[in-house]
Amino acid sequence: MIIGVGIDVAEIDRFGESLRRTPALADRLFLASELFLRSGERRGVASLAARFAAKEAVAKALGAPAGLHWTDCEVYVEPSGQPRLRVTGTVAARATELGVRSWHVSLSHDAGIASAVVIAEG
Repeated sequence: MIIGVGIDVAEIDRFGESLRRTPALADRLFLASELFLRSGERRGVASLAARFAAKEAVAKALGAPAGLHWTDCEVYVEPSGQPRLRVTGTVAARATELGVRSWHVSLSHDAGIASAVVIAEG
């Protein structure tokens, strides 16, 4: 059963400018594991913008309640390259309250736009 669906888009250049203008923003939005590739290289702005869109989409799938913490939702990549979500804290509490048992996420970035779709399944 589908509990919720969320979709979000982020303008990549605008998101990158926000990160440059507010250096501490990245640490408020992302876990260290989200900021870097497995190689140790810093993840690109388009990839971060897609991850931010995924976090926004998660909030929408959960009904956009107040009090969710950005870092309580982690976007990670399986060895196969498939993106996944790991939720903890405030996000996990809301998901449990709604009966969410699994997540599906799709990320994309092209033509200056990053997007994400999230499905919360019970």
